[in-house]
Amino acid sequence: MENNTITQMPRIGDKAPDFTVTTTTGPLTLSEYNKGSWVVMFSHPADFTPVCTTEMSGFAKEKDFFAKHNAKLLGLSIDSIHSHIAWVNAVHEKTGVLFEFPIIADIDMKISKLYGMLQPGESETAAVRAVFFIDPAGKIRLIMYYPLNVGRNMAEIKRVLVALQTAFEHSVACPLDWEPGDKVIVPAPKTIEDLAERKISNLEMVDWYLAKKSI
Repeated sequence: MENNTITQMPRIGDKAPDFTVTTTTGPLTLSEYNKGSWVVMFSHPADFTPVCTTEMSGFAKEKDFFAKHNAKLLGLSIDSIHSHIAWVNAVHEKTGVLFEFPIIADIDMKISKLYGMLQPGESETAAVRAVFFIDPAGKIRLIMYYPLNVGRNMAEIKRVLVALQTAFEHSVACPLDWEPGDKVIVPAPKTIEDLAERKISNLEMVDWYLAKKSI
């Protein structure tokens, strides 16, 4: 009988599965790398491919932004460490862009399978373009998946990182198209007393359950 068992992929709110791997910057254990900071972990289909080169270069160029927002980058593809190093060197020589963040050599596909980056309907040998946002407590807060033929949007990756951090820090929610500096949504009242207090507050009231404020 065919075994159709599918390993449960990590979900939003789950503890990020830990691992120890070989990377372009040396051995790395996720839980250690994650301590005290956010981690933005992303996969790409393969080294020496055009779309992946643009994406990895985009992450590299935004290193100051991610550092400013206490977020460490972590790349991955199903390639050997030697392939990674050769690709990093080639891109640096051709464009001047250096991938300083660690890139996981997932040649045995272990991490790709663990995190649902390997999706057979798209490819059985290349990881899809996944992005995992992991908070300092090691919890997955947001997941993005892109197919092999569509590159990611760096502006959106940056926006959601700040939105996640803002929502976490201030216990609020971010509305449609929220950008840093925009008003945020405060939680709806849960009691009649809360509702009465809201009505005399300085919040921007759209309705009793929808109120905004600046932070």
